[in-house]
Amino acid sequence: MDMTFRGAARRLDDIDLPKLGARIGVGEDEMHAFLDVETSGHGFDAVGRPVILFEPHVFYRNLSGAKRAQAVAAGLAYPKWGAKPYPRDSYPRLRAACAIDETAALKSASWGLGQVLGENFKAAGFLTVQAMAEAMMADEALQLGAAIDFIVEKRLDDNLRNHDWSGFAKGYNGAGYRKNAYDTRLAEAYRKWSRIKDTPWPSAGPVSSAVVPAVPPEPAKPIAVPQATATPSGPPVAVARPGFWAALIAAILKLSAILKLFGRK
Repeated sequence: MDMTFRGAARRLDDIDLPKLGARIGVGEDEMHAFLDVETSGHGFDAVGRPVILFEPHVFYRNLSGAKRAQAVAAGLAYPKWGAKPYPRDSYPRLRAACAIDETAALKSASWGLGQVLGENFKAAGFLTVQAMAEAMMADEALQLGAAIDFIVEKRLDDNLRNHDWSGFAKGYNGAGYRKNAYDTRLAEAYRKWSRIKDTPWPSAGPVSSAVVPAVPPEPAKPIAVPQATATPSGPPVAVARPGFWAALIAAILKLSAILKLFGRK
């Protein structure tokens, strides 16, 4: 693991929010509200590292034996959340924690736009916590995608779609969400963004002709159109169908033969 924690640091494009939100059936406003509350809308700090928060109580529970004792002695681990104030920059503590146990340290930080805790790397769609950290260093879209995977895994997507802010905040931030007013902050952020015009996002994106060849439309089937004919004035005149006269002559000849037959008697 690169201890500078600096990667490509690609930022979100405007279209990324509605595109990623569409994965769980929410719009840009819900995504903006979520990001505002979790990270103020930024996934990287001023020097291009993922925004993180190192949690000493999480580091404590991911260690045991001599490593835990070493971390406690260094002030990097303690049993309960909130025992001591957090420093403004978590990276010095993260690097020091990595020197004791890299995997446990990476699990003990929350990462990027969604502030997904490293412990949840599998729910966020990664095989290892190291792979998660590297993705967080690379791209804000990957950060947000990991948060969406976590939301789906924890079955919180219904809460977000239904604007159940307290249910979402409890599931995402834990039972102590009210202490930081996560639910009311989510509601306020959503109201703010709902008044701002969204980036257009079609329900089904256009198909690229480079991937799927264009298929020409089938030719239209000819439609029989009756030909206009001049209609004489006056009452309608019956028009004999083809073969009419031949049939009439045959009937007269037959009748004549019958009459001759009776006349011979």
